[in-house]
Amino acid sequence: MHIYAAKRLGQATVVLLAAYTLSFVLLSALPGDSVNNRIQNPEAQITPEAGRIMLEYYGLDRPVWQQYLHSLAALWRGDFGFSLTNGKPVEELIGEALPGTVQLAGLGLAFGLAFTAVVAILANYAPWAWLRSLVGTAPALFASVPTFVVGILALQYLSFRFGLIPSVDDGSFRALLAPAATLGLLIAAPLSQVFTGSIRTTRRQPFVHVLHAKGAGEGFAFRKDVLRNSALPVLTLLGLAFGELIAGAVVTESVFARDGIGQLTVGAVNTQDLPVVQGVVLLSTAVYVLINLAVDLAYPLIDPRVLVDGKARRSAKAGVVRRKPAVAAVLPAPRPLPVEAAMP
Repeated sequence: MHIYAAKRLGQATVVLLAAYTLSFVLLSALPGDSVNNRIQNPEAQITPEAGRIMLEYYGLDRPVWQQYLHSLAALWRGDFGFSLTNGKPVEELIGEALPGTVQLAGLGLAFGLAFTAVVAILANYAPWAWLRSLVGTAPALFASVPTFVVGILALQYLSFRFGLIPSVDDGSFRALLAPAATLGLLIAAPLSQVFTGSIRTTRRQPFVHVLHAKGAGEGFAFRKDVLRNSALPVLTLLGLAFGELIAGAVVTESVFARDGIGQLTVGAVNTQDLPVVQGVVLLSTAVYVLINLAVDLAYPLIDPRVLVDGKARRSAKAGVVRRKPAVAAVLPAPRPLPVEAAMP
């Protein structure tokens, strides 16, 4: 287990470094320079001395490879730089916007898992065939409708027409329900489709038939074996779907006018505030990598065969796979017959 965890942790570190490098290369390749543009803007009223200090601080007076090493060293010290718009530290801006996004993403994840469980269970265990068929079309419906369309419809009917939710974020829990449900539908589409198929496949396995032959009902079989054996594909997809949860939060916060990482990202892109953009990209990547790392570490708890298969592959690569000895090598050698018995 320790080797497995160390290997996954090393992979997560490499992914973080690669994501930061890719974001640095892409932002450096953009036409124009936001720092120089701000220095040359007459409305900014930046003196030449202050402009020189800004260029030196961000390392823009050096070659690109030195800028990369400079920013990487500053990141290692926990220095994300300062916003080019208001001069605040990037970590302070992210810290102010993060709680709202965490609340939205957490409740959206809860809604998504609830939608997934309801759809998968009804599609497999509903007593009527027409209901199972109808619920089985829900994942395709969830995936075909864009997030912003669901958000606009929720605002139109739940807020403007029926007055069930506030039209703007007033800090109440009621204002959080519609954005979280909208975000939950986004991740429920792939999860419910995979979970429905996984339950259907597991119910056909021989061990489930053995449970039914012993007198177990559908509920007992589901809690005993079907749920656990069907959860591993969903857990795998959940780590990947978390990226959609982060991306969907940007759109959802814009539609519902909520303060958070999404609004911060949109504002930073519009003003070419590259330090803020790079900080948000790094934060999103870190959260995504940590979620997938947690999913990888949870695999052995659900299916211990993950560790067994890993040991078998390492043994095979090392050439130390032990084979069963041949039968002839185990049996004793036959004794020679006496002379009298050998003669006809």
